[in-house]
Amino acid sequence: MPAPVRLVFVYNARAGLVAGALDSLHKLVSPATYPCSLCAVTYGLVRIDPRWRAWLATTAYDTVFHHRPDFRAAYPAFADLPLPAVLADRGDGPAVLLSADDLAAITTPEALIAAIEARLG
Repeated sequence: MPAPVRLVFVYNARAGLVAGALDSLHKLVSPATYPCSLCAVTYGLVRIDPRWRAWLATTAYDTVFHHRPDFRAAYPAFADLPLPAVLADRGDGPAVLLSADDLAAITTPEALIAAIEARLG
């Protein structure tokens, strides 16, 4: 039986209420320059996208979420990884599943879910 897969989602953003409010403002005022395509696809202006929430609630994958500062502290070997990113850890350490470039091309939660599932096979 293969090892369970842990998905590590890394937002190119800071955590916290003030950071979240500033991110929402940035998405509203200038969505084309917003630096976190993962945030843009999974969150609206004030809440998680219901389609994304439903997938997270039903997926068999273990999921972990990081913001830029805590990810770099937890995974120093990935300090230079362009963000956002989705990593997969099959028990032998994380590897990039979806890069920042991959995520930049994804515009809906459904497309993100399809990309994750396709890459995991």
